Amino acid sequence: MFPLARAAQSLVARGIQHTAVRQAHRKHEPTFHDKFGTMILLGGVTMFSAVWGYVLTQVNIEWGFSPVGRITPSEWRE
Repeated sequence: MFPLARAAQSLVARGIQHTAVRQAHRKHEPTFHDKFGTMILLGGVTMFSAVWGYVLTQVNIEWGFSPVGRITPSEWRE
């Protein structure tokens, strides 16, 4: 059983080595992400910042103010 396992292991190792050599000699072609990834990322950051900048500065939202102490209960009407 031991020689059979050693032979299988060497076949797997040889296959991995052949794959590595093949990929090392292949010319790398730029993909879509290599060409445009940075520009798309920067565009998204710009859009995100613009939208949230508008929301935080133009929409009248009172952030985190508690009504405790400012609201007084009215008299009970029967």
